[in-house]
Amino acid sequence: RAFSTEAPVSPGSNDLPLPPRILALNTLRDNPGARKQKRRKGRGVGSGRGKTAGRGHKGQKSRSGSHVAVGFEGGQTPLHKRIPKRGFRNRFARPMNPLNVGRLSQYVASGRLDAAAPITLKELADSGVVGRFEHGVKLLGDGAEALTVPLHLEVSQASASAIAAVEAAGGSVTTVYHSRLALRALLKPHKFDVLPKSPRPPPKLMDYYTSDENRGYLSQRVQLAKARAALADAGAEA
Repeated sequence: RAFSTEAPVSPGSNDLPLPPRILALNTLRDNPGARKQKRRKGRGVGSGRGKTAGRGHKGQKSRSGSHVAVGFEGGQTPLHKRIPKRGFRNRFARPMNPLNVGRLSQYVASGRLDAAAPITLKELADSGVVGRFEHGVKLLGDGAEALTVPLHLEVSQASASAIAAVEAAGGSVTTVYHSRLALRALLKPHKFDVLPKSPRPPPKLMDYYTSDENRGYLSQRVQLAKARAALADAGAEA
């Protein structure tokens, strides 16, 4: 609160100022006008807010405990129902966070991503190359000329230009489906006693993740590549 320590002026004697008041707990007070009294309704006609207390005569709003919902217009069709509607909101949409190849190459060059190991959604989230996402990450091809290191990526979706840029540098792209629960288990496994299994894609997304062009993890191309890699590892161990 504001307070004043100015010296008061004594009446008479040529208005000589008195010694300044000592600031203490018993002398603390607000400046004039700093504290405004609250408005007291229904306390007499002379107060200006007496009798009906500013509510007027009769009606729903003059009664005690009355409440009118926001948008209620007395029973007639409210405004938000009278105006036309355009478009719709898809309840089943799965918006993806975009990630360009150029930004990915910058994080690899700075050492925040290890190009020697497979890069999954967990590595992307831990490195901070993408922000918080709910459904997944889509790889885009902007800045492809900056990518010179082979990368092995596992993302939710990828554009044709991004796939071409990564494979031209000697890397690979695999698009993998994750449900909301499976994605949470992948990003934060320490919050699960038993990690849930990742389900198969729903029927509407099955064509995407079984397509060779999209490098889906259920496609024949990706399955053959995994089988060949497993045979190569088995031969090397033998």
